[in-house]
Amino acid sequence: MKPYAFEVSKGRFKIQALVQKVGQDILVSMWGGTIPHIGAVGMATPRPSLRDPKKMSATSSTFTYVGHKEDAVVKRVSELLAGRLKTKVVVSAGIHWDDLTSREIDIIAKLTRKLSAQILEKLEKSK
Repeated sequence: MKPYAFEVSKGRFKIQALVQKVGQDILVSMWGGTIPHIGAVGMATPRPSLRDPKKMSATSSTFTYVGHKEDAVVKRVSELLAGRLKTKVVVSAGIHWDDLTSREIDIIAKLTRKLSAQILEKLEKSK
């Protein structure tokens, strides 16, 4: 599979992602802001849901560099993709803007959810 590029934006906020398959596994890099970087990495593997074993879910582990807060993003995105696509997923993320308000943080969270939905839709179609 060739790598797929994605981008979402709202106002001054733009977040990008590059997604590629590595064998059967998925590798996702997400970045954005004034200082793109790698702030956290999440790894997820699919498993039957603990609430309903007939459904798939995922278990994840994250690594977050000191001072970074992307762990919530990589956990959510890696678990979503692993559970739905039934494969191992690694997500790295580095998204940074200075002095964000709580409203702006909500906008960025919505953008990352929109971005992960676009990634999922593309990968489900390419199966």
